Amino acid sequence: MSDTQQDEQLHTARTLAEALPYMRRFTGQTFVIKYGGHAMGDAQLADDFARDVVLMKQVGINPVVVHGGGPQIGAMLDRLKIKSSFIDGLRVTDGETVDIVEMVLSGSINKAVVTAINGAGGVAVGISGKDGRLIEARKLQRTTRDPDSNIEKVLDLGFVGEPVQVNPKLLHTFAQSDLIPVIAPIGVGEEGETYNINADTAAGKIAATLQAAKLVMLTDIAGVLDGNGELISKMTPERADILRREGVIKGGMIPKLETCLDAVAQGVGAAHILDGRLPHVLLLEAFTAAGVGTMIEA
Repeated sequence: MSDTQQDEQLHTARTLAEALPYMRRFTGQTFVIKYGGHAMGDAQLADDFARDVVLMKQVGINPVVVHGGGPQIGAMLDRLKIKSSFIDGLRVTDGETVDIVEMVLSGSINKAVVTAINGAGGVAVGISGKDGRLIEARKLQRTTRDPDSNIEKVLDLGFVGEPVQVNPKLLHTFAQSDLIPVIAPIGVGEEGETYNINADTAAGKIAATLQAAKLVMLTDIAGVLDGNGELISKMTPERADILRREGVIKGGMIPKLETCLDAVAQGVGAAHILDGRLPHVLLLEAFTAAGVGTMIEA
């Protein structure tokens, strides 16, 4: 074993030793974890994530994993020579595209996450929001205003949906067992139609429905940054509103932060925005004194 490997193992052992006392405070509570970005594409980080989730379950926490898969969907569409476009960061999803989205999210990606957790000693079960009508959805409506005529028009995003309600019965069953649910963010409409749902949005709705102790969002940045580019360790809704109005919080961080704020407003204990590129980031933020990301509390 190399010196680097020994150092990594020692660091991991210290992280786990520090985290365990904090973890036990959350025995019997639910954590909803949105898994995506670089953390899902890197083999070592994926292995770390799987082990952290298994450890949570072993100490009595109920982890619920909701995964994304935008890059993998894009790669499959390119391979099949199906063109796709985006509006406000959302993939326009026609009938042909939604079939591919469901195949990738509910198939290869979901089973890869399940396999990783099972390989780390857990018992994971992969489902989509269509199973047991877990996530009931409706067509997402977006509008835009023509800068010349000032006329507002409706944008058609196809089968892009927003969750209307989450059926918690299935997830309560998982919580009472040794099973770890891994959820693909696919919703079902009133007539059985399939909807592609943003994974952040799905995770936030699930966390609010379950009244989770924590909503954890893994991203590819350190967390929410202030005007000087410094990490904001703790944030209230009031401070978030000020930073948004001042234009400090912008771009892709806005919808993530809004999801976290909505979840906290609806009773979730705390929301965390974390850098998924850090090894064992779930343990470092949620269960150590220092923390590494941004925590939002009411």
